[in-house]
Amino acid sequence: MSTSTPTPEQVDEFAKSVRAGLAALYKPPPVTGVEWADENFYLSSESSYHEGRWQTLPFQRAILNAMTNDQIEVVNVAKSARLGYTKMLLAALGYFAEHKKRNCLTFSPTDDDRDRFMKTHVETMIRDVGAVRALAPWYGKKHRDNTISAKVFANGKQLICHGGKAARNYREISADVVIYDELAGFDRDIEKEGTPTSLGDKRLEGATYRKSIRGSTLKIAGQCMMEQAAAEAPVRLRFHVPCPHCGEEQVLKWGDKESGYGIKWDQGKPDTAHYQCEHNACVIRQHELHDESREFHIGQGRYVCDETGTWTRDGIEWFNVDDEPIATPRAVSFYIWTAYSPLTTWTQIVYDFLNAKGDPIKLKTFVNTTLGETWDDTAGQKLDWEILHSRREVFPEVPDRAVGLFGGIDTQDDRYEGRVYAYGAQEESWLIDRWIIYGDPAGAELLRKVGERMHKIYSRADGSRMTVVRWCWDSGGHYTDEVYKASKRHGIQWVIPTRGANVYGKPIQNFPRKRNSKGVFLTEIGTDNAKELIFNRLQIQPNAGEPVPGCIHLPANDAICDSDEVKQITAEIKVRKIVQGRAVYRWDSGGRRNEGLDCAVLALAALRISQERFGFDLDGPVAVAPDDDDTPPTPPAAPPPGGDGGGWLQTPGGAWV
Repeated sequence: MSTSTPTPEQVDEFAKSVRAGLAALYKPPPVTGVEWADENFYLSSESSYHEGRWQTLPFQRAILNAMTNDQIEVVNVAKSARLGYTKMLLAALGYFAEHKKRNCLTFSPTDDDRDRFMKTHVETMIRDVGAVRALAPWYGKKHRDNTISAKVFANGKQLICHGGKAARNYREISADVVIYDELAGFDRDIEKEGTPTSLGDKRLEGATYRKSIRGSTLKIAGQCMMEQAAAEAPVRLRFHVPCPHCGEEQVLKWGDKESGYGIKWDQGKPDTAHYQCEHNACVIRQHELHDESREFHIGQGRYVCDETGTWTRDGIEWFNVDDEPIATPRAVSFYIWTAYSPLTTWTQIVYDFLNAKGDPIKLKTFVNTTLGETWDDTAGQKLDWEILHSRREVFPEVPDRAVGLFGGIDTQDDRYEGRVYAYGAQEESWLIDRWIIYGDPAGAELLRKVGERMHKIYSRADGSRMTVVRWCWDSGGHYTDEVYKASKRHGIQWVIPTRGANVYGKPIQNFPRKRNSKGVFLTEIGTDNAKELIFNRLQIQPNAGEPVPGCIHLPANDAICDSDEVKQITAEIKVRKIVQGRAVYRWDSGGRRNEGLDCAVLALAALRISQERFGFDLDGPVAVAPDDDDTPPTPPAAPPPGGDGGGWLQTPGGAWV
């Protein structure tokens, strides 16, 4: 048998064949999504503010790594604009195509959105990212592997992009990764077949490493699919950063005029924008936060779940509240907004706010795209105390349209505060009295002074003398027994101890049929519903002495209603909170004093109890005081039917107390 020496050309061809055969077996060294992006990703000129190589920013690190971490199945990103989110998404797609060799399926809200995403972002990414361009020999050519809806790479993996309107676009596709871009813009029910995420995630059922990525700016509170998707994850993360001056960690917040934290600026000078530290009121300049040469800076930030204490800096290693390593969570949500980004300035944020202020449509855009929050019609219309203060009115001690007085008493550790509201037909009301009495809440002297104020006589415009029909008295906190004793002393149906029920759907009052074990009618108050009603009524404008149903009139009398009182009445706004994995909205004062609002709630509850349980009629006669009623009510001579003595108790010796 004869042999011949192979030619160099034959050797070269053989080597190529061997390399091609072994290529399928090659496994590149493992790298994270951030490592791959920092090495390979490029910002294209058509879709970036600044063309050039990508460098992952501190607040992006955990998000991008979570997107590409095989142990995390679901990633939600509830965000504002100007955070580089789309670029993170493209970097993840490049990573999956080239490094992980995964089939990816992306959905956009509509076919037009899909076309823009493919042309502006995906195709320029393929062109400019060398590692991906090497897998696209068809780039720039008409080719069956290069269509507007699909890119098939040389390694056999593909990127499919569909619009999300049609149910057929969610069928007959197998993928390892499904991405929903701008989830809040999708229809909630795709042609009556289900939600986009339920339909799209079905495409992952055969995948070894399932990955569902959802990201969007938020829209209307309670209706936003991104809000709902993010709330379903058990680990919900916000970015905590150290103050460059004191080192204390905090989540950056927008704040407001009354808050001791947030973005602040000198009046009329947006260029002075800075951040006020929540812990020590340090003045933080934006460049200081991003200066990594300082002892404390944004690079030391970490994402923390406030509910569970779970945290991570990089999306790879995870820890519990005791800083002990834990297993990587299966589903996570990130909440992030513009203030963290060096891609814009805090000054620009202030200009955006000032441009939007006063215009509900512009303000909605600001809340969604800059603050990264859902728009709530009530929260968006937060009452400005200065507007209410400026529309205070001059009226008699008790206006002649009022037919009954109702009061609320708030209990504090060093004082009792009371407010009296006069109510008339169609629940038009007037704040007519305020008192604040300091002392030991358990002391006899302070309780005596409170009793005197409770029995005060008021003069109606027509000369009628009136006393408060009913009081509600906050019995929470440390002085429950004192409130109970006061109820018995003054009349258990005249002074009603209360406790708050901070749950929507609860009635404003739930007066019990029987006394509790302490002998009083402890009543649950639906505080959220009451505050909702008061908030809406405060927006009703008075009309120069004419009846205005539901309007709350405030007196131009600093002894009763100064700026502090108006600030307290408007102290609370509805804020988004997560309760048992669901997003809900609760009224929250943010640490501001709110005794004025609490007393208004109690007075409203006193009215409701009087109407619903004792038959008080605002269209009926005026509730006048007896002619000689300068002292507490006279006790009964004998107990009435029912045996509760109208609130009076008879001692063994026969005396009524």
